Amino acid sequence: MTREETELMAQVEALLSDPAHADSPLRPALARLHAFHRAEKQRLERLVTIADGYQRYVREDERKAQRRYQKSLRRQEKLSRISDGYQQLMHERNSALREASTHDPLTGLPNRRLIDERLPKLDERKQYTLVMLDIDHFKQINDRHGHEAGDKVLVAIAQTIRQELRDYDLCARWGGEEFLLLLADTGLSEARIIVDRLRLRLAELSILVGDSRLSITASAGLSEYRDGEDLLNHTLQRADQALLQAKRSGRDRSCIIM
Repeated sequence: MTREETELMAQVEALLSDPAHADSPLRPALARLHAFHRAEKQRLERLVTIADGYQRYVREDERKAQRRYQKSLRRQEKLSRISDGYQQLMHERNSALREASTHDPLTGLPNRRLIDERLPKLDERKQYTLVMLDIDHFKQINDRHGHEAGDKVLVAIAQTIRQELRDYDLCARWGGEEFLLLLADTGLSEARIIVDRLRLRLAELSILVGDSRLSITASAGLSEYRDGEDLLNHTLQRADQALLQAKRSGRDRSCIIM
């Protein structure tokens, strides 16, 4: 209520309580007007009280909803972190399993399984030469110096092959002391130069085993991929025959089957 309204009400109440106006014909109407005004005032005050209570309820409800939202958000963030960590762990384990299943554990080179997967997917429009490389008389190393010495020699051979081949060539341990090389964009003449240079590097190796220094030689068979044929069967079969020919010819050499 404004100051003017308060003063007016005080003036009205003074007139109603003044005995001098007790007989005034306007007094009953003024008394009714005064009573109506007080009733309206009380009604408005109740409405204001209800509105204030409702606003407090709404604000408290908003605060509770905000707290529930923040709690839910923190829970989701925590679950997301756990999920990300789990996925990363699964990815690392899958990668490790994939690495273990497709690479030779001793030399770290791809194994036959990986070659079996990759060869059918090669671009058949390119030129390839397949090489089978075998270490001469490797069994004698195992027999004379033990398998641990033989493993050491195989690791040294794998390192040398990696160093000598180009980044885009493929090398795998095919089994035992036998290695498969796939030389991309390479014809037979160039491939033979690469393979003979590799054999020379292998022959220069001096591998210390105990008190002895071991040296090796290698034989190789080469064959070039022909349009439309199966690398894993036809080309590989010819390279294997060329390797057999190199061994039968006295080893420590490379042979080609066109």
